[in-house]
Amino acid sequence: MQTVVIVIHLMIVAVMIGAVLLQKSEGGGLGMGGGAGFMSSRGTANLLSRTTAILAAGFFLTSLFLSWYAGYNRAPSSIIGQPASQTQPAGGNPITAPTSGGILDTLKKADEQQQAPAAPSGPQVPRSQ
Repeated sequence: MQTVVIVIHLMIVAVMIGAVLLQKSEGGGLGMGGGAGFMSSRGTANLLSRTTAILAAGFFLTSLFLSWYAGYNRAPSSIIGQPASQTQPAGGNPITAPTSGGILDTLKKADEQQQAPAAPSGPQVPRSQ
């Protein structure tokens, strides 16, 4: 369904760009307005104005629908409320949830657990401080 609405949305965009480019420049801001030529009658200007307004409304509605549909099945998630078994650091020691405090205390304890020196099993590469 989303693909169909996206295709309709893109077709509306392409036709709306064409309708805007076909309209007569009445302000003369670019110095190209006026003169007789292709589609210069008053009735055609009204038709193009109405067409542009209808296409703009269609563009607006398809944009709203696509944004609504994108968030339709989205469930809220939190990285703070996950169990300790799912948030293990690279060292393998699980992070225990603090009994008091907040996320900063949890992060401090996790950092302390990771920095705890272990007995070296062999020669170690020097690390810069």
